[in-house]
Amino acid sequence: MLSTGYLTFLLASLSVARAQQVGTNQAETHPRLSWQTCTRSGCTTNSNGAVALDANWRWTHITSGYTNCYTGNTWNTSICTDNAACAKNCAVEGANYQQTYGITTSGNALTLKFITKSEQTNIGSRVYLMASDSRYQMFNLLNKEFTFDVDVSKLPCGLNGAVYFVQMDADGGMSRFPNNKAGAKYGTGYCDSQCPRDIKYIDGEANVSGWQPSSNDSNAGTGNYGTCCSEMDIWEANSISTAYTPHPCRTSNSGGQQRCTGQQCGTPIRHDGICDPDGCDFNSFRMGIKNFYGPGMTVDTNKKITVVTQFLTNNNSTTGTLTEIRRLYVQDGRVIQNSKTNFPSLMPTYDSITGKFCDDAKKAFGDATSFQKQGGMQQMGAGLAKGHVLVLSIWDDHTANMLWLDSNYPTDADPNKPGIARGTCPTSSGNPKDVEAQSPNAQVIYSNIKFGDIGTTYSS
Repeated sequence: MLSTGYLTFLLASLSVARAQQVGTNQAETHPRLSWQTCTRSGCTTNSNGAVALDANWRWTHITSGYTNCYTGNTWNTSICTDNAACAKNCAVEGANYQQTYGITTSGNALTLKFITKSEQTNIGSRVYLMASDSRYQMFNLLNKEFTFDVDVSKLPCGLNGAVYFVQMDADGGMSRFPNNKAGAKYGTGYCDSQCPRDIKYIDGEANVSGWQPSSNDSNAGTGNYGTCCSEMDIWEANSISTAYTPHPCRTSNSGGQQRCTGQQCGTPIRHDGICDPDGCDFNSFRMGIKNFYGPGMTVDTNKKITVVTQFLTNNNSTTGTLTEIRRLYVQDGRVIQNSKTNFPSLMPTYDSITGKFCDDAKKAFGDATSFQKQGGMQQMGAGLAKGHVLVLSIWDDHTANMLWLDSNYPTDADPNKPGIARGTCPTSSGNPKDVEAQSPNAQVIYSNIKFGDIGTTYSS
C-alpha cells in the first residue's frame, strides 16, 4: 500500500509483536470464509476457506512464561539481546478473533471492525486468505479476474479498507527460514512494496537491531530491516475515495519476499530502493472525474459495491505478458464501466492501467517514475505469475494521515494542479488520534469473493 502506517493494537497487559515460536495459551482457530472459483461452466464454492490474523497483532511473550518480549513500542532487551535470540526466546499466541480483534465471518462475508474494546483496545487488523491451516491461498492473476463485494459506508476520511495481493511465501517463510516455527498459521511472512521496517520479525529473526520507537505512535517503531515484495493494490478505499495500483519490485526472486537494509528499503531516498513505493494508481477523483465515486454518486458508497478487476495479457493466456489492468463495478444490477481520465490537454483518454497510461500520468502529474524504474507492467506481471497472497485489512495512517488517498497531497501543493486533489477530505483530516476518537464504530465488510476466467465472476 502507498503508506503502510501503523495499525495499532493498544494493550494494557499484553503487547503487539511478531514472533517465530508458538505459544500454548490461546488455541489458534481460523474463522471460516467461503469464496468461489469461476469458469465458463459456472462457479464452485470453496467452503473450507478461512482467514488468519497477521502476526504483528498477536501477543508475544517468553516461551517459558508470560513476560512480554515487546511492550508499547520497545523491545524487552533483557530477552531480545539480538535478532536471533529474540526469535528463539519469544512465542506468538493464537488469537481470539471476535472478542479481541473485532474480526468476524458469516458464510462468504468478513467484517473487520476498526476499534474493538475488550480487556484491551484493538485498532485495525490485517488478515490473509488461507488454503489450509498452514498455507496461504495463492493466486495467479494473469488472464483472470478477481471480484468481491464491499460495504465502505462506515469508512470516513482517514480510514482505508484495503484488499490487495502481495508476493509472500505460501508457508509464511517456514521452509526458507528454519527459525520460523509459527508460519502462515500464525500470519508470518508479511511484505509489501513499501519495504516496511515496522515489521518486528523478518526472515525468522527479530528486527531488534537499530529499533527506533515511533515519535507519533506509542505502539510502533522501525528497525534496521525492511521486508520487500511486489504488491497489487486491488482496492484502497473509504467512502470518499478509492484507488487501484500495481507496485512492481526488483527483488532477488522476481518480486518475491526479500529482507532489505538501508537504501534497498528506500531509505533515505524513497524512490531508489528495490521496490516501487508509489505505484501507478488509478483514482477517479485524481484523474479528474470528481462525481464518479462517493456517497450518492455513480458508484454510490452508501450501498454495497461489487468490484471487478481484470488482468489482461498480450496473448489472452495465463503465461502471457501483463498488458492491462481493467476495473469495472456492479451496483443495483447494473454494470458500471470505470471512469475516464479528464485531462485532454495533458494526456489521451484512459479508463484502465496500461504502460502508456502510467507513462502519461507520471509525466502529466510530475510524479517520480519509480514504477518504470522497477520494470513497470512487465515486472508486475512477472511477479503475479509467481503467485500472490490475498490480504484484507482496515487501517489508519500514522505517516501521512491517508491524505494521499482522499485529500489534497502533498498538502502544500496547489490543489488545482493535476494530480494533487485525490478526494474531498480536508487536509486537516486523517490524524489517527482524531479518527480513533471520532469513528469508534467504523468498519468494513468484504463478501462474495470470486476468482476465475475473464467475464465469469459477475453478472448484470
